[in-house]
Amino acid sequence: MSHMSLKEQSGCRKLLRLLTLDDLLALKDTVTNRLIAVESTQEAIEAIITYSKDAEELLKRKKVHRDVIFKYLANEGVAILPNSDKHQLVWRTIELWSSGEISRHEKNTVIKDEVGDGLSDLAALGKQFCQWFFSLLNSQNPSQGPPVQDWGPQHFWEDVRLRLLLCTGEQRVDEFNGAQMVSQRLHALAGEERLLFCPNLEGSGLKYVSSPHGLVVVAVAGTIHRDNACLGIFEQVFGLIRSPMDDNRWKIKYVYIKVEAQGAITERQLPCITYDSKELLRFCN
Repeated sequence: MSHMSLKEQSGCRKLLRLLTLDDLLALKDTVTNRLIAVESTQEAIEAIITYSKDAEELLKRKKVHRDVIFKYLANEGVAILPNSDKHQLVWRTIELWSSGEISRHEKNTVIKDEVGDGLSDLAALGKQFCQWFFSLLNSQNPSQGPPVQDWGPQHFWEDVRLRLLLCTGEQRVDEFNGAQMVSQRLHALAGEERLLFCPNLEGSGLKYVSSPHGLVVVAVAGTIHRDNACLGIFEQVFGLIRSPMDDNRWKIKYVYIKVEAQGAITERQLPCITYDSKELLRFCN
């Protein structure tokens, strides 16, 4: 019978809910040697957990596909490299369940492994936030397969503002207000316009600054692609504030995106942030 901790059992339940019904029932048959009949998804999940030797054995089963584990970890707010293989994902999941850390849905932090109070190490916070945000946004692009993560207004403050500056010969500025509108407009960049954002998270591609009032500004530069073509470069500035109503997690208060089309780009090696700290703080006021 199962030797799983309560934490592993609860993690397995969440993970198994991400399986297709066919895979779930096939997995139940394998684990129970077809000896247990079930009438519902819930019963199938409980049978699988009861008859699995341990969490690792279950995660290594063929029907628990790499993408399912990836999706589970992403939902828990765990930063993972998109090209991690199944073995690495299994190890990361076991590590998550065996550690004392509480997952995002229990604690609801957007950014995992927050460093101290988050302000003491802005570099780690800025990098983790960007990894989380762009993996979330890119996963909404249909060319990336089914979306692995939950995009939505819950990641933004109710009064969030978005400014979108497009430089394609002439300049065009669009503004959007409110969590619903901003969330939809950003989603459309990946979903309808099929853009992929590749942030430069090293050196001059990333800048961060905090204000005395708890606002953290993260600026990142990178390239924008569609299919195999590079369309141009972007600079994106985020204003982040913790939400005491929402278990103190970081939520997005302000977004500024400047996109330069390929034709408008002067020779620059790697995309880098062109704003200084004062300008970055001014954006969010």
